[in-house]
Amino acid sequence: MSAIRVLIADDHPVFRFGLRMVLLAEDDLELAGEAENGRAAVELAHELRPDVALLDIDMPELDGIAATEQIARESPGTGILILTMLEDDASVLAALRAGARGYIVKGSGSAEIARAIRGVAAGEAILGPSVAATVLSALHPPAHPPARPFPDLTRREYEVLQLLAQGQSNSVIADRLFVSEKTVRNHLSLIFDKLGVSSRAEAIVLAHRSGVE
Repeated sequence: MSAIRVLIADDHPVFRFGLRMVLLAEDDLELAGEAENGRAAVELAHELRPDVALLDIDMPELDGIAATEQIARESPGTGILILTMLEDDASVLAALRAGARGYIVKGSGSAEIARAIRGVAAGEAILGPSVAATVLSALHPPAHPPARPFPDLTRREYEVLQLLAQGQSNSVIADRLFVSEKTVRNHLSLIFDKLGVSSRAEAIVLAHRSGVE
């Protein structure tokens, strides 16, 4: 079985050296070439046709996102793995939308980087632990609670209306909300005015029809 050929693109020579050491330590991984900026990465990917392009995002001339987009379009046989310091939502999602198959952060161990390279070469989607949560959140955003009926009512007025809809008397409402009955009557007067009703019965019917519980 032939080795997985990897193109490294990072503008820091010391970090590129470290990645070379990672590849040299693995029998099934091979260095195909190195680039110190995004534009060179695109050119080398087109020329060398590596199995995997390992790209940083923050690079001169052409950033890793733009380089990813070009390599994905011009060299579709090359799987792209982002290896970067950035783990903010915008960077992660932009890279994946541009065509990256994997995204891990610098600080990952040698074994994790090697596994990620193998996974991307095999066509898998590879996400580091801190990145996976971002992607899952984007795919399944938290549901927003439905807007409550009668948004013109204050929170306290809505609480009074809820208790009224439950058939509670003014004295019970006052006890539940720790206010005086006079305050309850004042709230009801304002509620009736805002709802356009003139009696408790009308307010209760309208509340039930609107889903107030």
